Amino acid sequence: QVQLEESGGGSVQSGGSLRLSCSAHGSSSRSKCLGWFRRYPGKEREGVAMLYLGSGSTYYVDSVKGRFTISQDGAANMVYLQMDDLKPEDTALYYCASTLQGRPFCAYGEDNPFKESEYPYWGQGTQVIVSS
Repeated sequence: QVQLEESGGGSVQSGGSLRLSCSAHGSSSRSKCLGWFRRYPGKEREGVAMLYLGSGSTYYVDSVKGRFTISQDGAANMVYLQMDDLKPEDTALYYCASTLQGRPFCAYGEDNPFKESEYPYWGQGTQVIVSS
């Protein structure tokens, strides 16, 4: 059983930066995708950034490209989301998510690397608030 734990959320003014961290316990396999979704109040979750641990390939939703960077510390089985130039519309609850080991869906070349049904493991979420 994989357990995910997020940290690093908080409040920041527009244009500021935050760094989220996600540690994955229970699986040392690198054949999986690990990354981030977010949920706006009253809306469904959307994929934000994902990383295939095996190759380091990354995937981003268009709205964060050029502002957010996902990276990994493979030895520590952790991923990070560096969020720069934050905007009020980035305010959301951010979740760490993982695919099953041995099924790195984000790297399959599908149109949507963030298909939620392919991510059975989720963290509790960490709040990000960006004020204007």
